Parts: sequence; structure tokens; C-alpha cells
Amino acid sequence: MDEATYNQRVATVFKRLLAALDRVDPDVLEAESTGDMLTVTARSGEKCIVNTQRAVRQLWVAGKGQGIHFDYDPADGRWKDDKGRGLELFAHVADVLEHLSSQRLAL
Repeated sequence: MDEATYNQRVATVFKRLLAALDRVDPDVLEAESTGDMLTVTARSGEKCIVNTQRAVRQLWVAGKGQGIHFDYDPADGRWKDDKGRGLELFAHVADVLEHLSSQRLAL
């Protein structure tokens, strides 16, 4: 994937995540987006971080004590974990955020 396409796909992901997080009380989950990173902080202080990995054209998600890399699959238009565990980016982020807040976000 070329850089322009990667940038467009990442921007779409960040917009979708931020739109969902805008519907959540900031006292429950607070989102901060700075360039290539989105940090979501729960009331407890725990975090979920979504970060770009530009050199390898991936997205990285840290949360629940692990970091998982996601590749874009053009065959079905979804971001999937790079280890073949069957994880999809938005479902995984929703799981992490539910762990942090006890609320299920519609991503």
C-alpha cells in the first residue's frame, strides 16, 4: 500500500474512533488525538493507545496489557491482526474500551 492510501485509511480509522468516543461521557473515557496517536484514558487511569506504524503500514493497539499490530486487508476492507488470531481492529478496540469503562461502544 502506498503512503497516500495508508494515510487516508488511518484518517478514516481515527475519525471513526473519535466519533464514537465523542458520544461517551469524558469522565468515563477521555480521548486525546495527537498526530499519529489516539490515547483513550479511563477514569481509573488505564489507557488504550492506537498508534500508526508508518514504516510497515500498520496500526498498533495497546491495551489490556498487550500490544497488537493490525494490517489492512484489501480483500475485505478490514484491519486484521498480523498474527492471524482473527482479531479485527474495531472489535478489538471496542473490547479494550469495554474493559476500561464497562461500556460497550458501537464502533
